[in-house]
Amino acid sequence: MPLLDGLRATLKADLDVKNMNDHLKTYISLEIKKGFENAMNDVMKQIVNKGIEEINTTIIAAIQENLAGKGVTYIRWGRKGCPAGADMIYTGQVGGNAHSHKGGGLNYLCLPNDPENGQHQSYDNDQVYGGNMNLVRHASRQDGRKTCYKGWNLEYHGYLMSDHYTHRRRDYACVDINAEPLDNKNGGENGALFYPIRTKCGSLRCPPYTNEADVLCVVCTK
Repeated sequence: MPLLDGLRATLKADLDVKNMNDHLKTYISLEIKKGFENAMNDVMKQIVNKGIEEINTTIIAAIQENLAGKGVTYIRWGRKGCPAGADMIYTGQVGGNAHSHKGGGLNYLCLPNDPENGQHQSYDNDQVYGGNMNLVRHASRQDGRKTCYKGWNLEYHGYLMSDHYTHRRRDYACVDINAEPLDNKNGGENGALFYPIRTKCGSLRCPPYTNEADVLCVVCTK
């Protein structure tokens, strides 16, 4: 019947519109949710990045503040005083193992003038002798130069020394060019010895180095 057919058509149209509206609402809801999540992700990323940046800034500032109050320490071999602007920790005398000993320590020692001594012992292992030639202040020893590179401050310069190559191995030490004696007393144990050293061309490229020349040195700070 025409009337019933029209009613069915109207009812179907109403159902189709309702279904379409439901799908549209679902789609819009999902898009809004997706957009909100993306926006929140962006906001969270910005917050996290800003937080990390602030933390890094705080850490760097703390490190710089901590380092600002720290000095740098070096030994000025051959002198009893500090250069201008340096704070002396202590002054002392050179010590070390005898040059003829096969075992024991090999480095030079800067021994304070106010030691706290241990107990007398009877065993035979004497290793600390006086040196025949010192102060404890980030330093950089630059061997083969008498001036500092740009951006560094000169503390002192001198000659690179060690024990004789026919003796036992020793550390190298930068001895002040204006070295001074500890006092006017004499001692002749030939314990820790200092010899100036020189270059030997071959595997050492000359130039820029010069054959059989003194090796200069400089101690620089920032």
